[in-house]
Amino acid sequence: MARAVKVLTTLRNHWKKTTFGVCLLSWGGNWLYGKHCDDLLRRAACQEAQAFGNQLIPSSMPLKKATVFLNPAACKGKARNLFEKNAAPILHLSGLDVTVVKTDYEGQAKKLLELMENTDLIIIAGGDGTVQEVITGLLRRADEAVFSKIPIGFIPLGKTCTLSHTLYPESMNQVEHITNATLAILKGETVPLDVLQIKGEKEQPVFAVTGLRWGSYRDAGVKVSKYWYLGPLKTKAAHFFSTFKEWPQKHQASLMYLGPTERPPEEPEEKPSRPPLYVRLYRRLRLYWSSPPKEIPREVTLEDWEELNLSTIELSIATRNRQLDLTRAEDFMDICIEADTVSKGQFVNRGSQKMRDPHTCPEGSQCIQASRCILQLPEGTEGSFGIDNEEYEAMPVEVKLLPRKLRFFCDPRMREQMLHAAVQ
Repeated sequence: MARAVKVLTTLRNHWKKTTFGVCLLSWGGNWLYGKHCDDLLRRAACQEAQAFGNQLIPSSMPLKKATVFLNPAACKGKARNLFEKNAAPILHLSGLDVTVVKTDYEGQAKKLLELMENTDLIIIAGGDGTVQEVITGLLRRADEAVFSKIPIGFIPLGKTCTLSHTLYPESMNQVEHITNATLAILKGETVPLDVLQIKGEKEQPVFAVTGLRWGSYRDAGVKVSKYWYLGPLKTKAAHFFSTFKEWPQKHQASLMYLGPTERPPEEPEEKPSRPPLYVRLYRRLRLYWSSPPKEIPREVTLEDWEELNLSTIELSIATRNRQLDLTRAEDFMDICIEADTVSKGQFVNRGSQKMRDPHTCPEGSQCIQASRCILQLPEGTEGSFGIDNEEYEAMPVEVKLLPRKLRFFCDPRMREQMLHAAVQ
């Protein structure tokens, strides 16, 4: 008893050291508990993947090949470690023949896609920039009609992973988010996503799954990291200091666009079975002996272009992948032309909102639904476009919607939510 009293007296006399020690022990215990929970999540995910790997396949059937494009520089250089600890064990346990291709510099994925041989799955491990590079390299191929049918998996490892909001449930735990995304690839559920084809006058086309931004909010958002020392105020500081330039900041251009197009019926995923030999012979003989069919002249329908001269603080062209509707009757992209009459205070407040949801369209903006558009900029226009959060030189471009061009793996729960929301 006397010893306990002595200890308590010592702790009371040195209360500053005691408080510091308690805080340090609490933080250390919480950190160790978090590591333990992460290990439990990895173990549960590996056990689930092992069930896929234990499934029997016929001896004549080859293993499925999965090609992973990993950007080690994503997430401030942590992507390689995140992939090897959380995603790679799941992929290997599932029985896939995995090939990991690591990119060494920006733009390399586009070149590697040109040389890629046949594969059953394409897996993108990185952020928005890696996704944009891979789909651009994929759709620039001469045989893109074949390769665009390969399902694509996305493992969110980057700083910005816009697609993960559509494909996977929200999670505050990074390990859980990565393991859920990797398991979704094994479960095989896919959703079709729209793609934007963005073509300049001379450059090869660039492809995007999120959209294009041009304006003052984008320019200020790029500079947020410059004010890192201001902590939670860095976003407001970047937008506040950008108001010191010429105000109001107007971006002038002319826009031509076509309205939405009717969605064609979805092609069946399974190929029809080959008819018997005698049926094929009969069809060929009938085709050989029958007279050639008369060509019926088709009516040429003129495209109904609409033209608009605009002055805006920011223009955004976005796909509908964020609010995915699997049953909608029309295909279109959203064009948001924001008013250039905002005050400096509104600009700073909306800038914070734009950092969370870049393609949000505030009140007072002009919203257009289009399937194709041509953006003409005045000569000498400076600045940059943001295409899937990647910077490109601003120039006149043609943006064309490629509806349901690529199929991405998604969590079955998210697909159920999409179908349930469409029914309601």
